[in-house]
Amino acid sequence: MYIQLNSQVICYEKTGEGTPVILIHGNKEDHHIFDELVEVMSREHTVYAMDSRGHGESATPKEYHYSDMADDVLNLIDALDIISPALVGYSDGGIVALLAAIKASNKLSRIVCCGANLTPAGIHHKDLREIKKDYKRDNDPRTLMMLVEPDIDTSELQRISVPALVIAGEKDCIKEKETNKIASNIKNAQMLILPGEDHSSYIEHTDKIYNYIYRFLV
Repeated sequence: MYIQLNSQVICYEKTGEGTPVILIHGNKEDHHIFDELVEVMSREHTVYAMDSRGHGESATPKEYHYSDMADDVLNLIDALDIISPALVGYSDGGIVALLAAIKASNKLSRIVCCGANLTPAGIHHKDLREIKKDYKRDNDPRTLMMLVEPDIDTSELQRISVPALVIAGEKDCIKEKETNKIASNIKNAQMLILPGEDHSSYIEHTDKIYNYIYRFLV
């Protein structure tokens, strides 16, 4: 399905019935990375899996900013009259979930933030070098966004007033101290480091994450 949100066309899929959950994917992906998760999650929830602007079948913007992507999520909530959804964001989507909660916690019930960083410095140096190499190779503005954004201050995190579950893999490209910084600056947050998992292994094309979050979403 497609929806016009101000000047942005967003593609999304709605599946299932129950308490609402919005899924937000990572950089240069689309909502299909969550297909296996949606199949399980939609048994208990109404699941909205969206393509971020410039990804999947959503329209391509002139510029890429995480803040604009957060606005798209909040505009989707308003346009579809979704009452107090939970946000589950992965990687770039985790950043977007944080920003949406900073901007408008009153519209949400809770957030699950997976593999997110507050600044590019929160990424391990070797992984950041690989992103820089990717940008030299593809000149993709979405890759550039990861190199210059986000820039979230810990004081902003303290404006989040909904419960948060902050997750990362033990072998994540995000520094563990960054994950801890996020969790420790949100008033009602839990941190979960998943043994043996890397940045994507517990969430892309698997329902594995639902075992960790289903109680949190009740």
